[in-house]
Amino acid sequence: MTNSAPQVVVAGSIGIDNVKTPFGEVKGVLGGSASFAALACSLFSCTGIVSVVGEDFPQPHLELFQSHSIDTNGIEVKKGQKTFRWSGEYGFDLNDAKTINTELNVITNFHPKLPDEYKTADFLFLGNIDPMLQLNILSQMEKRPKLVIADTMNIWISTYREKVLEVVKKADVCLMNELEARQLFQTPNLTKAAKEILKRDMKMAIIKKGEHGCIAFTEKNYFACPGYPLENIRDPTGSGDSFGGTLIGYLAKTGDFSEANWRKAIVYASCVASYNAEGFSVEKLKTLSMRDIESRYNEFKEFVKF
Repeated sequence: MTNSAPQVVVAGSIGIDNVKTPFGEVKGVLGGSASFAALACSLFSCTGIVSVVGEDFPQPHLELFQSHSIDTNGIEVKKGQKTFRWSGEYGFDLNDAKTINTELNVITNFHPKLPDEYKTADFLFLGNIDPMLQLNILSQMEKRPKLVIADTMNIWISTYREKVLEVVKKADVCLMNELEARQLFQTPNLTKAAKEILKRDMKMAIIKKGEHGCIAFTEKNYFACPGYPLENIRDPTGSGDSFGGTLIGYLAKTGDFSEANWRKAIVYASCVASYNAEGFSVEKLKTLSMRDIESRYNEFKEFVKF
């Protein structure tokens, strides 16, 4: 808990993960979209987190958020219930996670409640959760935030496509990977998908391409950010969430919505996401410093110089 209202509100899932990759295996570690996004965001801006956990949620995880000055007043603890759990496995294609088991537990009947001090935040990140919950959270804001960024995934597009489109319409930026963009707008062409995103009053269409970086479209311009050439990748879980959290955290810190600064934000987000993939769970985000981030940011600048 912090003493002041958060500048950025991050909403999403908090969970306990079991993850296996070709480079190791961990069990009972911190996971969930809100966990990664909030920790990444807190590197740049004062952050509050909205989610739900069960009575079994380890106290050290809450203390981790608090040690990074993340306000935890928005985390509801359900007595007598269990925390959301996910087990997944990656092969050598680290862009594709195979879900082994999912236990929704407290997520099943989650009715998010924003603390009063969160309702006037200028920045809102809607992590990868049910689009109806995303819309519910947005409706609780007392004023329209300066910037709303939403994330989504294929399961929501398959089951609640119209609601996902409603989120896209109401947010300023909606993050999705290339498969999700093609699925949502029913086209194999990413440029056409991006144009469909922009038609819905988006500030920018950002399409993530996993280890290959991301691409961004505006009405007039196109920007491609490469992926960082990692040698020590261990676990990509949460890298997309880390990307989103950094993106909004940096923009909240700078208050600059020019296209040039959006490009900088995307590169910073790619830096943090790449660091996240170098460790399991949030172990890299725990110790990441601005010095580390600036060092990798400067490397990115060299990559694209010609």
